[in-house]
Amino acid sequence: MGLYAFWSPQTSRMISAMSFSNIIFGRAVSLSIGFAGGYGHTLVIGVNAWVETVLVLLFYPIFVFSMQKLVVFPKLKHFLDRTRAAAEHHQDKVHRYGIIGLFTFVWFPFWMTGPVVGSAIGYLLGFSHWLTLSVVLAGTYIAMGGWAYVLFGVQARAAEFGSWAPALIIGIIIMLVLAGYYLNKRGTRPAPDLNNKNTS
Repeated sequence: MGLYAFWSPQTSRMISAMSFSNIIFGRAVSLSIGFAGGYGHTLVIGVNAWVETVLVLLFYPIFVFSMQKLVVFPKLKHFLDRTRAAAEHHQDKVHRYGIIGLFTFVWFPFWMTGPVVGSAIGYLLGFSHWLTLSVVLAGTYIAMGGWAYVLFGVQARAAEFGSWAPALIIGIIIMLVLAGYYLNKRGTRPAPDLNNKNTS
């Protein structure tokens, strides 16, 4: 972003928008924003691959240190707890298929179902650090190309209906992401203890 700020402030702003949307909503929204802005595969895929690589390489050691009680991160406790809950929620599904299951899991382009949670699942399943990171990042890059191909086609077709159509597609994807987040949060919420009733 710093380099592009000198040559093309507009491109720098787009990189910033894609990075932010990827972190908040996931790669589907970020890719859609990039393509809707008229940018090509090289920049759009490159930015998203870079963001997700940084997220995984920053998050994974923090998660491992936290699980092993080697380092305490009070400000990240809520986020780490949520991520652990999401990982445990999906752990059995991934465990059934092993490495293939983990590879497939990172294909999902939504928050709390992608490479960050995938790396946590790899650790919980007892995979080595190198194996977990290799599978997660390889799956991420391949998935990025596949989703970019699909979303580029969707955005191109949407643009034929008018300049408003790509924005509508982005809005729909954001609503799907929020709905998925809500359902995932409900699924990871602990069930009430029916045996602990207030008899007073």
